[in-house]
Amino acid sequence: MFSRKNLRPARKKIKLEDGLWLKCESCGEILYRKELDQSYWICPKCNFHFRIDHQTYIKLLLDDGKLDEIDRNLVPTDPLGFPKYKEKYKTSVKKTNIKEGIISGRAKIADIPVIYAATDFGFMGGSMGSVVGEKVARAARLALKEKIPFVMLTASGGGARMQEGILSLMQMVKTSAEVALLKQAGIPYINILTHPTMAGVMASFASLGDVIIAEPGALLGFTGPRVIEQTIGEKLPPGFQRSEFLLDHGFVDIVCTRRELRDNLVRVLDVLVNHVKNQ
Repeated sequence: MFSRKNLRPARKKIKLEDGLWLKCESCGEILYRKELDQSYWICPKCNFHFRIDHQTYIKLLLDDGKLDEIDRNLVPTDPLGFPKYKEKYKTSVKKTNIKEGIISGRAKIADIPVIYAATDFGFMGGSMGSVVGEKVARAARLALKEKIPFVMLTASGGGARMQEGILSLMQMVKTSAEVALLKQAGIPYINILTHPTMAGVMASFASLGDVIIAEPGALLGFTGPRVIEQTIGEKLPPGFQRSEFLLDHGFVDIVCTRRELRDNLVRVLDVLVNHVKNQ
């Protein structure tokens, strides 16, 4: 029998002061929030990219962190009378300070005029309801009208919003059709995929860019790996549906950290805009 004297003293549980420290979801490192904010919310130990909101991406990507927002007051209805949909909607509005899971408008990136749009995972998981689809479509139409590039950043865990049923699924067709019109007119369309971009969003406008840029380790696909394995009864390759895997298989064009994201975006825009001018 062991004597209590020989037992190693129990380790004291580390108590993190609210708001000051965060634990890395990947490696478990304890990180100082202010330092994370200054390092693009990337773990300095394992390069894990923390999820950030639409406003942080605006500051990161757009000149002077400015977006001339359009369609600000478009809001969804509750066509199916889905249980607790209105309550979840109000909670998301309060959490993200936007009226839907997407923000769009005119902006400049390295003095290049663009139409920019971004979905926010904090708003009902970045799901695509009728208003999200409509705002993507309107942004694409505006880019076509003004003959300037359309830059679309996505984060969506659930794809089409189940609370709106078929009206949500219809947005896949509508947004894809509007993007096709951009391609016919030779207007550059660039996708930036962040973690996660899945299901109906990925199966429509998020995967149709002339150039597709992804953040490291992002989960990208239609159905999650676990569901696929259970369906086909086979083990998937390591890293399946992560951005690096998709880069190796030709689905993604660039994988880069947030530190390099704006620089890469500027290079792509410069090449595509000059190509359009020379046509």
